[in-house]
Amino acid sequence: MRTPRTLLAAFGLAAVVDLTSLAVGFEPGHTVAKPLLMPLLAAWAALRGAPRLLVVALLFGWGGDTLLLSDAEPAFLAGMASFAVGHVCYLALFRAHGRRNTAPRARTGLIALGYAAALTGTVVLLWPDLPADLRVPVAAYSALLTAMAYGALTRLGLLAGLGGALFMLSDTLIATGVADWPQLPRPDFWIMLTYIAAQYLLTRGTLGVRDTMRGAQDAGPGGPGELRPGRTDDPVRPGRL
Repeated sequence: MRTPRTLLAAFGLAAVVDLTSLAVGFEPGHTVAKPLLMPLLAAWAALRGAPRLLVVALLFGWGGDTLLLSDAEPAFLAGMASFAVGHVCYLALFRAHGRRNTAPRARTGLIALGYAAALTGTVVLLWPDLPADLRVPVAAYSALLTAMAYGALTRLGLLAGLGGALFMLSDTLIATGVADWPQLPRPDFWIMLTYIAAQYLLTRGTLGVRDTMRGAQDAGPGGPGELRPGRTDDPVRPGRL
């Protein structure tokens, strides 16, 4: 258990260094700390036995983080593409490992309408102020991001759903900067604060659902300590904690 805890502590330290650097305007600290965040979180998740799709999604987030350290437009587009692939991985993860019917169908419909309204309103408002060559890519990416946030809430529950919503907020803050809208003081601080929290909550939400499902399986016929048909291993393996 020490190695996962060490990795999680290192992730927390990197997050503190990154956010503090942004708050005080120390750019070298942000340049060093930002690329460390997602690999540390992915390594922690992997040692906790996370599904591979979660690890891959986090690593594509790392790719986007690294590319967005540059202000050049090609790097921005490549970074957005890397995050988009990460969102596709999240959607595949929710389908493969999420739970159906986490909320009543009527409530799920209302959630879908709410996210659709948020997507439409954001794109309509930003569209005139975005550079012409970025309008379609930003709109397409926003639709994919919204689908990811919706899937996180409806398939993994509230914790991951909050992560998805924060991811939407973080990327919306980026889009308002691209559109040259008025910004909060230290806008990069708020972008990274919401982004780091988003990825962490998505990770914890995924691991929580996995642990719940594993517990339900272990509590099945025969109890957690008894081997069941088709299983040749002990159900509790220290290497997967």
